[in-house]
Amino acid sequence: MFSKILIANRGEIAIRIIRACKELGIKTVAVFSEGDKNCLHVEFADEAICIGKPTPQESYLNISNIISAAEVTDSDAIHPGYGFLAENPHFAEICESCGIKFIGPTSENIKLMGDKIKAKESMRKAGLPLIPGGEEGIKTKEEVLKMAKKMGYPVMLKAKAGGGGRGMRVCHSDVRLIGALMTAQSEAKAAFGDSTIYLEKYIENPRHIEVQIIADNYGNVVHLGERDCSIQRRHQKLIEESPSPVVNTKMRKKLGEYAIRGAKHIKYTSAGTMEFLMDTKGNIYFMEMNTRIQVEHPVTEAITGIDLVKMQILLAAGEKLNIKQDDIKFDGAAIECRINAEDPDNNFIPSCGLIEFSYIPGGKDVRIDTHIYSGYKIPPFYDSLIAKLITKGENREEALNRMNRALDEFLIEPIKTTIPFCKRVINDPDFKRGNYNTSFLNKFLEGEKE
Repeated sequence: MFSKILIANRGEIAIRIIRACKELGIKTVAVFSEGDKNCLHVEFADEAICIGKPTPQESYLNISNIISAAEVTDSDAIHPGYGFLAENPHFAEICESCGIKFIGPTSENIKLMGDKIKAKESMRKAGLPLIPGGEEGIKTKEEVLKMAKKMGYPVMLKAKAGGGGRGMRVCHSDVRLIGALMTAQSEAKAAFGDSTIYLEKYIENPRHIEVQIIADNYGNVVHLGERDCSIQRRHQKLIEESPSPVVNTKMRKKLGEYAIRGAKHIKYTSAGTMEFLMDTKGNIYFMEMNTRIQVEHPVTEAITGIDLVKMQILLAAGEKLNIKQDDIKFDGAAIECRINAEDPDNNFIPSCGLIEFSYIPGGKDVRIDTHIYSGYKIPPFYDSLIAKLITKGENREEALNRMNRALDEFLIEPIKTTIPFCKRVINDPDFKRGNYNTSFLNKFLEGEKE
């Protein structure tokens, strides 16, 4: 087992990892930027070391500074959390070459699944159903027009190295396609350092269903059921739940089989998520794989009782999976609302500054993952996520009722947050019936404007 783990991240996910380490008896090292010296992960870790100026490029994305921090503190492993360097194969390679264990999959796994074109080809070979298109990068305007004609509109431009909705454009005509191509290429280049764009058929009004898997170093893989992540704004998830309201036992088994088959095909290790789109007829298509812990992992933990972060650490230390597929039971329902420091009534612009007062909800089956407190100043340099509110119930109705109550109790003043917006969404009649898809929020927001 590891003696000391450095957490190459910040905020709530850093605290989440610190908690798991402490429960396993492992010492922790927090890294922080000059803009994060008052963040709680700095206080909770056994050691803390500053790695640079406030901007991510000078701190949390600064590989040499992070490796130096690990060496200075004699850390024998690094946990990257999510975001920042979590899916950077070069970072994983450097950790490996320095004799520091990267808590996650191999650099080869990350590299393969981070290349969306190669990932789809790999999953095609594994026998997973794929969305038409996306076999190679686009080189010319003539080429993309020819491909679109063959597929039929609508189509979607996607970045080869993409994520988080960047480099993505939905197109319904030749004119829109040509106009969007250069924009998508520029955006992809700026975000990922790779301007390669590919084209695939756009599935209209799908559900976004993802399957959590965990895999050890000995070829054992299990799945922990699905999460429905269809409530999205600009391809950014806002509300997630498990199980999905539209996935039955037979479909869950099929999704799980696909996820395990794909993971075994690439000899995947650690925790990971296979993401699928489900069309209005119930057809399932592999979309991509996330080779890290997900923001929404707590809903899976809530209904399975399995600590995914602890599992990541144990598997990275060389332990075998201590559970088989038949051991995994799904208990009740769970829902997560992402609490972002944004103003929903003003086009979701970031809301930074001093939190003068905060109150965290509690009670049975209410979980809060956060790094905020009264007197904390939200810095302007990072993602707007400041908390995750998770509730569990014996069924979906109870989980939603509990979420309603918890959102009422959650106070963060005077900062604008998505708390009231989440409450409006979960009380929408269609959402309460489970009748939603990835287009839901756009229509919901349009309805609020009327």
